[in-house]
Amino acid sequence: MQRNDPAQYDQLSGHWWDPHGGFAMLHWIAASRAGHVPPASSPGAVLVDLACGGGLMAPHVERLGYRHVGVDIGLAGLEVARRHGVQAVRGSVLAVPLADGCADVVTAGEILEHVGEPGQVLAESARLLKPGGLLVIDSIAATRLAPLVAVRIAERLPGGPPPGIHDPALFVHRGELLATAEQLGLDLKLVGLRPSVRDLVAWRRRRRDTVRMRTMPWTGILFAGWATKRREPVAERRAPGSARTVEA
Repeated sequence: MQRNDPAQYDQLSGHWWDPHGGFAMLHWIAASRAGHVPPASSPGAVLVDLACGGGLMAPHVERLGYRHVGVDIGLAGLEVARRHGVQAVRGSVLAVPLADGCADVVTAGEILEHVGEPGQVLAESARLLKPGGLLVIDSIAATRLAPLVAVRIAERLPGGPPPGIHDPALFVHRGELLATAEQLGLDLKLVGLRPSVRDLVAWRRRRRDTVRMRTMPWTGILFAGWATKRREPVAERRAPGSARTVEA
């Protein structure tokens, strides 16, 4: 199987909710992602979870009071997500089959480094968001150090990603991402992420089921970001490299 093959997620679908399984770190990052999402401001507020996988955001979204709509191309993961209360929609994050302005919050976690067109994911997120809506992302940076740490080392460590799940050629250029966000009317801010070393030791000894993620200024390996969609009207914008025009 080649690196970044989506079929690998289907093969590992039984691991989604195992806190010590192949997707353990995705649990940790989902909790970190949820920490940037405020409680729903009104009944019926919608959170669209792009590349939702097995629905690991579900307990956090329920606690925050949103209607949880998950989008993914993997049928096996979507079935798992449905069992955890996610309204699952099959579709590509590059052309999401949902209406403009349907979301109060969009999350795009651990997907930008898989698609080859992260600017298009931002464009779709901007299209889905209501004015004033919130986008939360996390991904892996395109730096010289990231392939060593996020692939060669991490794939050999407990809690790290399954071998072959990432292709370093698709890691994300942060400058390009910020420029695209600006063009789309998204005020994007980035921070670095790392797991708590103390929690990692306790998790490895089975004294904890999760590991807290810490933020840091350096964004050169794993990073997170959040952006608000500007409320003022702007002209139609085209994301660099994108064939679709969206209204920010």
